[in-house]
Amino acid sequence: MYDSYDYEDFDPDLLDPEFFDPGVLAFLLVLLLIGLVVSAIYYVIGALIYYNASKTNGFSDVAYISWIPIVNIYSFFLLTAKGEDDQTVRAAAKRNAIIYAVLTAVSFIPYLLVDIIATIAIIGFICYFTYRLFYRWTGGTGKAVLYTILTIITLGLFFNIYGLMKMKKPFVA
Repeated sequence: MYDSYDYEDFDPDLLDPEFFDPGVLAFLLVLLLIGLVVSAIYYVIGALIYYNASKTNGFSDVAYISWIPIVNIYSFFLLTAKGEDDQTVRAAAKRNAIIYAVLTAVSFIPYLLVDIIATIAIIGFICYFTYRLFYRWTGGTGKAVLYTILTIITLGLFFNIYGLMKMKKPFVA
């Protein structure tokens, strides 16, 4: 009913380097380099925003964490955490960072429905906390929702621009 793969049908020309178009490979390489440069720019701008916002809003003792890759997500959660005092804010930020790390680790488990669910949860998690950061900067729910939507639509460009404008101003809410 269904045929098994016959290795005699394999075309060895597929492995021939002349089979690949150098123009396509050059185009893909240029796209990769552009992606790396844009990612580095986004990283530096994000770290600058988190660093200055942390210093401005009372977290200057851990502001340096903003510059450490992967660990800098703690700065993001620290800026968005709810709490009555400094200790509860830091505990909430640590809890959120751990949840994010676990979701990220689970999202790398292949071939399970769990990885898709974890990835969707990460997206929702980041969108909510991006909303929280915009809310703390603006003090208004409507603006925070609009700015979060603009951030999603512009693939983070709006966040970087607005964050650069607000990073040295204290939170409103």
